[in-house]
Amino acid sequence: MGPQEEVPMELVTRHARARMQQRGIRAEVLEALLDYGREVHAGGGCDLVFFDKRARARLPRENAALAAQAARVCKSYAIVGSEGSVITVGHRFRRIPR
Repeated sequence: MGPQEEVPMELVTRHARARMQQRGIRAEVLEALLDYGREVHAGGGCDLVFFDKRARARLPRENAALAAQAARVCKSYAIVGSEGSVITVGHRFRRIPR
């Protein structure tokens, strides 16, 4: 996905929508995560999308609205299935091994 494209809600599973609500992750945060985040293989045909150092530096330059919440936004992650659907989202509380 390119910058400024909305995430179609049909690509966000019911489980992911529930986790977004429970964990206070807004749709704009998920969009920024999918647009600017780094993607690494997570196993089981899924990818983990998160903000690495480069993505964290790029976010305030390209999305001023989320720059004010950068500390919280940058600790978010998403698990994306092989077909492109968002399976779940959450907040990181430890380092992601690469």
